[in-house]
Amino acid sequence: MSILFESARLKNMTLRNRFVRSATYDGMSDPTGQVTDRQINLIAGLAEGGVGLIVTAITYVHPSGQVSSFMNSIAEDSCIPGLQKLARAAHQRGAKIAVQLYHGGREARFVKTRGQLPIGPSVIADDPFYRWNYREMTTREIEDVVQAFGRAARRAREAGFDAVQIHGAHGYLFSQFLSPFTNRREDAWGGSLENRLRLHREVYASVRDHAGPDYPVGIKLGVEDGFKGGLTFSEGMKAALMLAETGYDALEISGGVRGEKYEGTEYRTKINIPSREGYFRAWTGEIRKKTDTPVIAVGGLKSVAMMEEMIRGGEADFISLCRPLISEPGLIRSWEADPGKKPRCVYCNQCLEAVHRGIPLSCVAFSKGEQTVLKAPQRNAGANPEGTHEN
Repeated sequence: MSILFESARLKNMTLRNRFVRSATYDGMSDPTGQVTDRQINLIAGLAEGGVGLIVTAITYVHPSGQVSSFMNSIAEDSCIPGLQKLARAAHQRGAKIAVQLYHGGREARFVKTRGQLPIGPSVIADDPFYRWNYREMTTREIEDVVQAFGRAARRAREAGFDAVQIHGAHGYLFSQFLSPFTNRREDAWGGSLENRLRLHREVYASVRDHAGPDYPVGIKLGVEDGFKGGLTFSEGMKAALMLAETGYDALEISGGVRGEKYEGTEYRTKINIPSREGYFRAWTGEIRKKTDTPVIAVGGLKSVAMMEEMIRGGEADFISLCRPLISEPGLIRSWEADPGKKPRCVYCNQCLEAVHRGIPLSCVAFSKGEQTVLKAPQRNAGANPEGTHEN
């Protein structure tokens, strides 16, 4: 049997294999952030399809971090019953499940529909990558967000989730604090790498306080920005190692604040030759060499042979997939039966473009006959976040 399909431990969890479903925005919640039957069916399909650990869609912990009218909330206790249904859908089919805890920072432009401005670590007047208005967070607001993550982790545990993952990548709040380009604060939350990581470390402590010392806490970390003047990999790797020392139980390695759309980000297209596969592989391997904390590889992975090579070579401990599982929720079981099978996903990103237009998650390229079923009514311009898939 391939090492990919052997059971593996992640803190106190035993996963049936080394495959992780990377958190993926699905645009399927109801307008209040509650879980819907469509989402329960989505999780059930992934679990039935053999995924070891399912990480849910981005789930906001505080109203100021909401980026879409159709994303899940874990900001109130009233969300727990619906989340319990998601957890049961995974557990009944042999999978473990984690919720991705999220705050959009300045990307949370949906809050403008409530007459508010998005918030971020600093306001950058000459930012060529961000053209919308937002304001700098006060110290009190940062502290409130820290506690919101802790309370959200407590709700996740009460709902039956096996773990939580902090979204610390892709230009959202944690990326904004970590990047020296977007964080120009002169207080304890900015300046040195240690200060720019204070949010990550304080949130970890808050999660531990609320959810307990034995509860698995991972982080998806952006270790390099997509432009000059942003976070470098050298500093991003130091950040990853510092967070491993802080106590995070798993590191999923990805990109930080985006520069260009698609190329150079987690959205790269045309993954059709081996040299374009595994585009974060070098980062993942370098970090894994320097820590015993489990590292999760993500980003354009589609070849079983490459993935097995990475695990056996000590470059990663787990493999995370997004777009291939949108196209084929049963891909893991298919690979177990035939490791040579090629995924049908062509990384065209039509799924991403559809989500931006307010259409719930589906593989557009291979579901032409299903689009009338899967398509939701067009939603307002604030309904969907820019950059909602993971890898």
